[in-house]
Amino acid sequence: MSQNKIVLGSEEWCAFPELGLPAIKARVDSGAKTSALHAINIAPFIKEGENWVKFDINPIQNNLKTIIHCEAKLIDKRIVKSSSGFREQRYVIQTNLKIGNDKWEIEMTLTNRDSMGFRMLLGREAMSGRILVDPEQKYLLGLTSAENLKDLYTNYSVTNTNGLRIGLLASNPDLYSNRRIMEAGEMRGHQMHFLNIKECYMKLDADKPEIHYRGGKILDNFDAIIPRIRPSITFYGCALTRQFQAMKVYCLNSAAAITQSRDKLFSLQLLLRNGIDIPTTGFANSPLDTDDLIKMVGGPPLIVKLLEGTQGKGVVLAETKKASESVINAFKSLNANILVQEFIKEADGKDLRLFIVDGKVVAAIQREAAPGEFRANIHMGGTASIIKPTADEKRIAIKAAKAMDLKVAGVDIIRSSKGPLLLEVNSSPGLEGIEGATNKDIAGEMIKAIEKNFKLKK
Repeated sequence: MSQNKIVLGSEEWCAFPELGLPAIKARVDSGAKTSALHAINIAPFIKEGENWVKFDINPIQNNLKTIIHCEAKLIDKRIVKSSSGFREQRYVIQTNLKIGNDKWEIEMTLTNRDSMGFRMLLGREAMSGRILVDPEQKYLLGLTSAENLKDLYTNYSVTNTNGLRIGLLASNPDLYSNRRIMEAGEMRGHQMHFLNIKECYMKLDADKPEIHYRGGKILDNFDAIIPRIRPSITFYGCALTRQFQAMKVYCLNSAAAITQSRDKLFSLQLLLRNGIDIPTTGFANSPLDTDDLIKMVGGPPLIVKLLEGTQGKGVVLAETKKASESVINAFKSLNANILVQEFIKEADGKDLRLFIVDGKVVAAIQREAAPGEFRANIHMGGTASIIKPTADEKRIAIKAAKAMDLKVAGVDIIRSSKGPLLLEVNSSPGLEGIEGATNKDIAGEMIKAIEKNFKLKK
């Protein structure tokens, strides 16, 4: 073994002096080609005629109050497939890595690693013949204690005594979207509380309406609520949201807006009334109307959708007239309400998801169906990539969210030979696919929308 090689364990502490990071825990992985550093609020800018990028980092795992503002020269942009299968565009920087007493320059991609166990991944390209890895060992160059970390980052803790008390009304605290919203609120100095919908109950009273939680605690003094309601509990979740509204608590999406967005037929009628184009759609109750219903949407192939379906579930592609009749009649025999919709063949299994917050498009991705699949939903194995929507597509998405009276919405658009057509407006859009692909802090934008309502300046 060459004397100048460093032996590292599978986990080590390192530093990035030029970024102002005196200690950060890294996963050392010779199986990974590229190194990656956790970063949020990533934004490119021009400095002295050159491309730079600024970003924030919480260097300590599970500590959102310690924030380092960094900037570095931008050397590249790459499409990287993450471990969760999303294709995302990442900015690449070059900076000095310090491990033990050795220091050398490496390339790193910037990405949100909140769902990972380490803020830093050290890949084989950065090892550049200098490092040998003993996967059975850890921290061969020494440990950094919690006390030492606290001292190293003592000047970078953010506290805010003017924060709001915000409740996230949802079902699963471990869901990526919910974790990100909680983190974003805490990072901006607010008191965040996760409120499990099933553990809330209410007192209807003209003078003093109340919501109780987990056996008696009264939920009062909340400034704002972010409803993230699963389709299966829309009725109860919206009832709780209405109750918070009755208690004069600001709700980011109102109960009425969520309710109408969940009724696919009503929402399509509402969108059409506002001059927004959709694929030709038919709706009927009697099985006797099946033949004319198929003709109405231009014949097969066609899409059959359950009104209650979500995330691509309850959506069937019927490729022939016989298959169309069979699917429609099968659903009707179960007394299921269905929509029959023209199939946009030229879309080639792709659609757009535009994320709207407070009347603005804050991010957009193209979703592409997995091979052999026609549904582009991420939950159905679809992949996400960055796309720049046209001015017309942006206008349609903003208009749709406004028509539905939603402050936060995921608007799905399909590109057809007739121009962009609106597929659906989602009142609780997921964050994982779109944040992963675009590297944008969408959860932070949602918190900013609440701050704007209270005219808070950050």
